[in-house]
Amino acid sequence: MGRFWCLLFFSVIVMAVVTFVLGPVYDHWLPEDISRDGHTIDHLFLFILALTSIVFLGTQFCLFVFMWKYDAAKNAKPVEYTHGSHTLEVIWTIIPTGILLFIALYQMNAWADSKMRRPDVAPLLEVTARQFEWRLRYPGPDGEIGTQDDIHTVNDLHIPVNEDILFSLKSMDVLHSFFLPNLRVKQDAVPGMKQWVWFRALEEGEYDLVCAELCGWGHYKMKGRITVESRAQFDKWLEEQYLAQEATQDPALAASEN
Repeated sequence: MGRFWCLLFFSVIVMAVVTFVLGPVYDHWLPEDISRDGHTIDHLFLFILALTSIVFLGTQFCLFVFMWKYDAAKNAKPVEYTHGSHTLEVIWTIIPTGILLFIALYQMNAWADSKMRRPDVAPLLEVTARQFEWRLRYPGPDGEIGTQDDIHTVNDLHIPVNEDILFSLKSMDVLHSFFLPNLRVKQDAVPGMKQWVWFRALEEGEYDLVCAELCGWGHYKMKGRITVESRAQFDKWLEEQYLAQEATQDPALAASEN
């Protein structure tokens, strides 16, 4: 293959490692975490990344050594073939199996907290995904979702800070994925199924709401924003949305619905 190409191959690996190390320095890393449980998700991510990085660097270094040592232009020794080692095959099967089993057990509490242990609170809203927007429905003055006075918004999610948030998620058409990067929340919206999503935000501000599943030609524009605010600000926003919605409703239509 030529030792020039060996060095070129090795330089690509070095540049990849340098880029990875410098990424956080230039703010090309994980988005800011504002959730109560986000540190657990980040810890699992970094732990798995460390394991895979060790394997990646080890295999790439071995590949470079063999490419350098057994370069055909510098090595006149004939090629030798071997059937392999049964013992070695057993070892490199047992080791990954043990690692995967450890990871499966290590992440059980994180999975349970985010996907199984639903908080004992009333649902704050209902989220419906459709090509290519997020439809949000909050309960109106009666406090129930699915009634005439519900408050409807599109791509504009508001939640109170420092409270357990619970909502249902469904899809009107194809598979979507509800993704809040700053809250480390991602849940598929599956047609015909109702999913439950919960989290707690610890900091106020505006953050991204995106779809993390390729859902059609307009997937790139299926995005919105989540506003985390105080309970007083949230209640005020909800009241403003209700009044604006009522002001635009046709009185004759409202009378016929009643």
